[in-house]
Amino acid sequence: MNITVYLGANEGNDPFLKEAVRELGTWIGISGNTLVYGGSKSGLMGELAESVLQAGGKVIGVEPQFFIDAGFVYDEITELITTKDMSERKAKMIELGDAFIAFPGGTGTLEEITEVMSKVSLKHLDALCIL
Repeated sequence: MNITVYLGANEGNDPFLKEAVRELGTWIGISGNTLVYGGSKSGLMGELAESVLQAGGKVIGVEPQFFIDAGFVYDEITELITTKDMSERKAKMIELGDAFIAFPGGTGTLEEITEVMSKVSLKHLDALCIL
């Protein structure tokens, strides 16, 4: 199963989040699922991807070219899908996902998970959605 996770590229103010993200990543890795996420090496995104990889799992990053150009990409991930912009990134992450999880993040995280929730509500997407 592909599990799409939305979360911040910053660590946030609560150290519990880092621990929770790493626990989720370890579970994704050891359970044979694949992580789909924003592709960044920084903040909670980087922690999540690293924990999946350390647990032997696969990681698909979906990152717009301008973030790659800025040096945010995590080079160690299993697969990187490059998009032209954030809208294309969002659509690709939904297309790839079988289940969706959102951790606290910024406005981008909120926008991404609310679109998934709307699609589920309208029955345009049949997927588990966890906040």
